[in-house]
Amino acid sequence: MTDLPPDLPRLRTLETWLQLTLNQVRQQIAAAEQREAERQHGEQARPPAPDWLLERGLNRDSPPIQIHIGGCWNSGKRSKGITRDEALRALADGVKACGACRPDSELGYLD
Repeated sequence: MTDLPPDLPRLRTLETWLQLTLNQVRQQIAAAEQREAERQHGEQARPPAPDWLLERGLNRDSPPIQIHIGGCWNSGKRSKGITRDEALRALADGVKACGACRPDSELGYLD
C-alpha cells in the first residue's frame, strides 16, 4: 500500500516539490562543504604559537605581570608573543615567571 496520490496532476506537483526540496538540500550541502573547507584552510594557515608570552597588566600603561611558555593554560588574554631574548630580559628586569609553566626553568634562568 502506498501513500502517494493516484492521479497524475498531484503526482506531478509532488515531483516538482521534491525536485525543489532536493535542490535546496544540495545547496545546503555545498554551503556546509564550503564552510568546512574554509575552516580547514584557516587551521592550516594559522601561524605557529609563540614560544614565549609576556602577560600585560590591566591597562596599557601598567608594567608586565608574568612571563609564560607559549601555550600555557595560565596565560591571560593580555598576553603577546615575545622572543627568547626578550623573555630573558624581562625576567632579569624583575617580571615574575609563571608558577604553572615555569618559563625560568625552561629558559635556564637563575636568579
